Amino acid sequence: MAEKPKSNKKKIIPKPPQKPNYQVWVIIILVSVVFGISLLSGSNNTIQISEKRFERMYMSNDVKKVVLLKNQSLVEVYLKDEALNNSKYINELESQGNPWNYKSGPHYSFKVPNLEIFNKNFQELEAQVSDDKRIGYEVEERTQWSDMLLNYGFLIFLLFGVWFLMRRMTGQGGPGGQIFNIGKSKAALFDAENKVKITFKDVAGLDEAKEEVAEIVEFLKNPSKFTTLGGKIPKGALLVGPPGTGKTLLAKAVAGEAGVPFFSLSGSDFVEMFVGVGAARVRDLFKQAKEKAPCIVFIDEIDAIGRSRGGGKMPGSNDERENTLNSLLVEMDGFSTDSGVIILAATNRPDVLDSALMRPGRFDRQISIDKPDIIGREAIFKVHLKPLKVDTQSVDSKKLAAQTPGFAGAEIANVCNEAALIAARRNKKAIEMQDFHDAIDRVIGGLEKKNKIISPDEKKIVAYHEAGHAVAGWFLEHADPLVKVSIVPRGVAALGYAQYLPKEQFLYQTEQLMDEMCMALGGRAAEELTFGKISTGALSDLERITKMAYSIVSVYGMNDKIGNVSFYDSKDGGDYKFTKPYSEATANTIDQEVRKLIDAAYERTKQLLSDKQNELETLAQELLEKEILFQSDLERLIGKRPFDTQTTYEAFTNAKSHADASKKKEEEKKESENKDLEGEAVSESKDDSEKA
Repeated sequence: MAEKPKSNKKKIIPKPPQKPNYQVWVIIILVSVVFGISLLSGSNNTIQISEKRFERMYMSNDVKKVVLLKNQSLVEVYLKDEALNNSKYINELESQGNPWNYKSGPHYSFKVPNLEIFNKNFQELEAQVSDDKRIGYEVEERTQWSDMLLNYGFLIFLLFGVWFLMRRMTGQGGPGGQIFNIGKSKAALFDAENKVKITFKDVAGLDEAKEEVAEIVEFLKNPSKFTTLGGKIPKGALLVGPPGTGKTLLAKAVAGEAGVPFFSLSGSDFVEMFVGVGAARVRDLFKQAKEKAPCIVFIDEIDAIGRSRGGGKMPGSNDERENTLNSLLVEMDGFSTDSGVIILAATNRPDVLDSALMRPGRFDRQISIDKPDIIGREAIFKVHLKPLKVDTQSVDSKKLAAQTPGFAGAEIANVCNEAALIAARRNKKAIEMQDFHDAIDRVIGGLEKKNKIISPDEKKIVAYHEAGHAVAGWFLEHADPLVKVSIVPRGVAALGYAQYLPKEQFLYQTEQLMDEMCMALGGRAAEELTFGKISTGALSDLERITKMAYSIVSVYGMNDKIGNVSFYDSKDGGDYKFTKPYSEATANTIDQEVRKLIDAAYERTKQLLSDKQNELETLAQELLEKEILFQSDLERLIGKRPFDTQTTYEAFTNAKSHADASKKKEEEKKESENKDLEGEAVSESKDDSEKA
């Protein structure tokens, strides 16, 4: 059966029909009714006359009834039926008065400023007519609809406003307010209807971490495989690693693979300005999770609420963060623990987390996600190169992986995106290897500033400075070999830029650290040897050297005078941060040994550059002319490195070329064997035909 062609159109999800807003229509109808009644009320449709005209009408015996509205100081006049047949009244009432039913009345009205004066005037008026024509007047108190609306409208409006605000606060009136839902969890739920599309195939370079979380996914899909042996599912797994290594991406892949409800939220979602909200949200989160069990709850950046308790707390104060953490600890492993809820969490600060949170039973596993090695980077590059339109002949993921040591997954994704933008800027139809080189330079060194004006003297200093780095690294065995050197300004304050490819190693010997220090001092030594002066351009080099020297003396125990002693505090953070659990005399000794170490490295670098003065001059002049030099240019100008050891880049790329060559030889061998077999088959068929 032929497959249906896939449509490129995106599936449009119809919006749910909006419910009609009945509240607005009710308000409109009520207002219309009020105005209609006020318009139809008789007192508002009478013809206003003067008191003198009323007296003339009364004397003419045209008045049937007189009503005094005491609370309004108004007199209403009703005409007799005989008077209504008079043309003057008919025309007046039809043109100016009540057009609906002018016969029922009242027909006329007039204001009286004083009720006593009106009573006196009316008595005098009746004294002028006979007894049979006297009709008197009635007294009433009447409230109009408009007056009622003015009197009670504000109260009604206030009550309606309170009712509407209460509906908004309880979430029944649409988004906004939600004051009564502040204790509700803010977790986003991903289930069968709202499924994450990322799977383990989209996660590269994290093979060990994928195996750990894949086991949790397998347990959720097929629990009997583990329970038959008496095993229990891990209650939680903590993803630990530097920023950008793929912790959240791995959690997304778990959500896409698990096939069970997945709650996702951040540690900061529990934090609120109101007391008790964080703990309430934790309880509500686990209440929802237990209803959906088996399920997974992912808390990103858990260090926002999981920090160690008791630090910096004022006596008698109520720490909201600690209450939230206590609630989380109880929900993860307490009396009412539900084994169907698995907690995944991610952080790049495991050193600050509370020990109670890290114990088995809460987070049974700590999955370390480090920066990828050269093989992992190659796999990550392959993933990010798939959606890009690249030149397959020039772009090689192995070379890109070798040129990006220390890059995390997020940085590799940034390099690929920058390469695409650079190629588009150059109006190319495909992304070439040169675009990736420029993207790597852009990520490492910053934006290239070709239009930055530098004086010729400064440019010469920068050229000799970078040439000093290059020559020192080229002729030092344990230093990282140079790949590219440039004197084009980059970044904020970098006037020169040099790229090295360090070895991927975890242990460093004293000779390696000393060679690294000498290479870093090559720029300043070259300036002093060439110009007899030094500049401020070695700031970053000196900062790096100082940290390295102090680490050699006081952290790694590599100094003979200090001995095998380390003053490094692992809980304090960085590699070179340590407290001072030693005397002032020891501090002076450390300072003296550091200064002696740096001075020795500087003298050694100056001696090396003095011996290689011609090479230094050659590279500097070539840099002033071309501004950018590569490793091949260094081999052409000053010869190959006098060491047999291959660099990481050379070893990796050569291994690939050897593998390709051996693969090609195997293919050629198979082709030759197939040809031999075909030849034998043809000869056998000829022999058979001749015999026949």
